Amino acid sequence: MNETPATLGRLIRSLRARNGWTLKEMSLKTGIPFSTLAKVEHDRLTLGYDKLMQISSRLKIRMSELLADPGDDHDSRGMTRRSVGTLETALRVETPNYEYFFLCPDLRKKRMIPLVGRPRARTMEEFGELVRHDGEEFFYVLSGRIEVQTEFYAPVTLEAGQCVYIDSNMGHAYLLGDGCNDALGIGGCSSADDILINSLMKPLEDGRRESARREAARREPARNGFDVVAKQPKKRLARAKLRRH
Repeated sequence: MNETPATLGRLIRSLRARNGWTLKEMSLKTGIPFSTLAKVEHDRLTLGYDKLMQISSRLKIRMSELLADPGDDHDSRGMTRRSVGTLETALRVETPNYEYFFLCPDLRKKRMIPLVGRPRARTMEEFGELVRHDGEEFFYVLSGRIEVQTEFYAPVTLEAGQCVYIDSNMGHAYLLGDGCNDALGIGGCSSADDILINSLMKPLEDGRRESARREAARREPARNGFDVVAKQPKKRLARAKLRRH
């Protein structure tokens, strides 16, 4: 377990260094302004989850790769990894709307992003535009009261012990509930990666295709021997003509 807490600036700087990019090159690749990246790298500014997803999408890397400690080079294919952590060893990202703690940053290639979150804004006027990003997310309220605003549903207020699961590409926001000064919750966001879903769906899709093929074969009238023989002379005749030319 890595006892040194990671910072977003260190992770972004390490990612850029591993690829040999200048700040200007990384700005062009990610769509994040040069001046913003410079401030982030020096931990003078943080990025919201939507902007982190933008970087992940533009660079075609998993979100878990972006938020992972660069010191972890373990291969995840064996599924033998383990990480034990605390809020002190989490990656802390603070924005005007949220305080995030991205848990277990020492593991790379995670298929979900575990986090603890604390909403800051009290109203949508204060929050601004709804956030959208790829994937799905789950959030469970540990303490306080949290109001969940979504694009297609009426607002709902969650008390401690209640949770919500949403499609993240639907506009959404988490606000402090009415009369609540502090609230905390734990949740997870799916990685922007279809490998897991595809691997789970492939046997089902293969089975469906095989069943359809068998059903089509059962319904197709059986060809008689005359049909097969009748076509063969035409093929031989065509080949003979080609040889003469």
